[in-house]
Amino acid sequence: MQRSARATFFGLWAAVAFAACGVPLAAVAQADAAAQPARAPVVVELFTSQGCVLCPPVDAFLAELALRDDILPLALHVDYWDYIGWKDVFAQPAFTQRQKRYSKVMGNRMIYTPQMIVGGVSEIAGNKPDQVLAAIAEHKARPSPVRIEVLQAQGGGHVIRLRAMRGLDRPVRVVLVRFEPMSEVMIKRGENAGHTLQYVNAVTDWLVLGTWDGAAPAQFDVPQEGPSTRRGAVLVQEEGPGAVLTAARLD
Repeated sequence: MQRSARATFFGLWAAVAFAACGVPLAAVAQADAAAQPARAPVVVELFTSQGCVLCPPVDAFLAELALRDDILPLALHVDYWDYIGWKDVFAQPAFTQRQKRYSKVMGNRMIYTPQMIVGGVSEIAGNKPDQVLAAIAEHKARPSPVRIEVLQAQGGGHVIRLRAMRGLDRPVRVVLVRFEPMSEVMIKRGENAGHTLQYVNAVTDWLVLGTWDGAAPAQFDVPQEGPSTRRGAVLVQEEGPGAVLTAARLD
């Protein structure tokens, strides 16, 4: 679905939810987009759940972020709210485990929704959009130590080429992410019962293509996916999980 349609779906949610914060989401700044068109997008992970009553406004905020080319927003639906009465159709135990690993690395004693992780290192409550936008701007200003190039492969699929611009502090994982760009779900039970909610960039697959130490250029092959509405992206992230060093869309 095109970006103008996304705005129609989500603009009202975001305007109501965040008016008190004073953040004009429809006018999010993109001042340096033209000056640095090749800069990798900032990865923003949202840990969310269809069974969480606080999550729909933040899901809408994520949709606003998806209107920007300089941000790669990803929704990872967790499964620990399923017991309330509604099983999240996108939830995976692996995403709950990923959130727990972040919590351990960051020294947090609990996990919660909605939670956002910016660039793999900045943890912010999703209902604080001003802080999220500030963290995004901070990560945008940091030069990436890795250059990523995405090429179309003969016969379909993609070739990912990586080159370190300086020595890496520790090994990194090269990850293929698949996600649904736009989905609509009618919630029949639980805290959001009776609502039909829209979701952007709900992650369906998280596959490690390999590890890389940055000592020499590397290449990874991404096979062509069959007919599907899904989109894809590649992330290069320090193990831990730690900092996301670079990212690129596959479409």
